[in-house]
Amino acid sequence: MKHNTKKAALKAAFPYTLPICAGFLFLGTAYGIYMRVSGFPAVYPMIMSLTIFAGSMEFVTVNLLLGAFNPIGALFLTLMVNARHLFYGISMLEKYKNTGWKKWYLIFGMCDESFSINVSVDAPQGVDRGWFMFFVTLLNQLYWFAGATLGGLFGNLIQFNAEGLEFVMTALLVVIFLDQWMKETQHYSSLIGIGCTIFALFLFGSSNFLIPSMLFILAILTIFRNPIEKAGETT
Repeated sequence: MKHNTKKAALKAAFPYTLPICAGFLFLGTAYGIYMRVSGFPAVYPMIMSLTIFAGSMEFVTVNLLLGAFNPIGALFLTLMVNARHLFYGISMLEKYKNTGWKKWYLIFGMCDESFSINVSVDAPQGVDRGWFMFFVTLLNQLYWFAGATLGGLFGNLIQFNAEGLEFVMTALLVVIFLDQWMKETQHYSSLIGIGCTIFALFLFGSSNFLIPSMLFILAILTIFRNPIEKAGETT
């Protein structure tokens, strides 16, 4: 019975992760190549993709490893680069309830893309919710690991211009947002998110707007949670 539950969840999760597979294989390979060009053996991107699994931070870690030993600086840099995950985690508290031991891996493996799917997609009828989110997260990490491994193993043999390749993930997140917009019966939350982001961008500039915009979004959604939920029930 458990085997059938896992199989059904894997089968349901796989199609949602296919677009991410394409992006992660490209970016992961570029990351692996970057590690090799920077002088690291192939095992480094493999291990880092399994233990860190934070694309932006993995690229930044290359410079940290090449620079002077500064654990305090590395800690604060990591918090700054990945601070958005604090807000992701808050919004997933309810979804991760009653998932058992899988909750710990779901917390560890949460990336932008896994969060986007798990927060916006409900498990199909008859499919266990916890296992569905687990396989979404696991498949996405495996895609990144596969790309990093390929880049690490063959990075010294393959040379190509990867400039602009990171826009693949930006485009993917835009598509996920539009898909979520089309599924919504009312768009208050999305409009609040867009408005707060534009306001923070204008106020703090393109280099510093991300965390303030998330704080604004969190505050407004918390304050107006009940009216928004009621509006959703009446539509």
